[in-house]
Amino acid sequence: MAGFKAILVDKSEAGYTAKLGEIVREDLPEGEVTVAVERSTLNYKDALAITGKAPVVRKFPMVPGIDFAGTVEESSDPAFRKGQKVLLNGWGVGETHWGGLAQRARVKAGWLIDLPEGLSAEEAMAIGTAGYTAMLCVMALERNGVAPDQGEILVTGACGGVGSVAVTLLARAGYSVTASTGRAAEEEGYLRSLGATTIIDRAELSAPGKPLAKERWAGVVDSVGSHTLANACASTRYGGTVAACGLAQGMDFPATVAPFILRGVTLAGVDSVMAPLERRRDAWTRLASEIDRKKLASITSKAGLEDALRLAPELLAGKVRGRIVVDPNA
Repeated sequence: MAGFKAILVDKSEAGYTAKLGEIVREDLPEGEVTVAVERSTLNYKDALAITGKAPVVRKFPMVPGIDFAGTVEESSDPAFRKGQKVLLNGWGVGETHWGGLAQRARVKAGWLIDLPEGLSAEEAMAIGTAGYTAMLCVMALERNGVAPDQGEILVTGACGGVGSVAVTLLARAGYSVTASTGRAAEEEGYLRSLGATTIIDRAELSAPGKPLAKERWAGVVDSVGSHTLANACASTRYGGTVAACGLAQGMDFPATVAPFILRGVTLAGVDSVMAPLERRRDAWTRLASEIDRKKLASITSKAGLEDALRLAPELLAGKVRGRIVVDPNA
């Protein structure tokens, strides 16, 4: 019986393991649509799943990979046909349901959307969940009226996947972007090439701060959490919006209500996992038309499944720049 390559995560009395293995079609979980995966990615959550550094995986064994793009092989749902190009982000895939770091995936039809016209599977996964989340953050700022002429936009974790795409999208839309990173000296050229106008070291935001600081940001895209998010809120201008989507520094939020009740700051939570289909389609339609293909290529590196196992701890350590596209067939 022919098998398919996959990263398999398991947990037993012997410990937590993540290794390259083989699955067969009969092993695939229940779902209406079977997809030949052409590209996946290595996201922060995938790195947590592979390393076991956080309890991301809820069922074992598990194939990690919270997103993928590929071609429908089999479908019992009339919304999808054999040969159709599709895309998936979130829905617990890679956490409670086998995910995209494999050559095949079987999922519920309601979790899939059409691959946007004009995007290849590789480009879609160069954007991936990180880029899709970045677009959801940009849309959150826009919904709250944050316009390019209102002042600086802060992007934290700017060298990561969410941050890199956020800088690119915001700069292209005409915003003045300040990029915060722990690698300010060595990555200044990279961030300026994406469109950042100012680079600051993350140390300016990562330590405990005051309830209110000098007003600076018209808006914020934060993928870091903890003290960084608290300080970003404390220094956001009157009526500004902070879009929070990550926890690279921590899940805690050591802040006060001062920015919200004295400056009318909005803290907008951004969830990519369970976002409604209409919002997903809007985000991906915009990404297909607004992402700068040359800049996207500049922030993307390529890997196979074995490479993803090696790169996962490096990603968590902040040593990986931009996006990693995983080709499970390499």
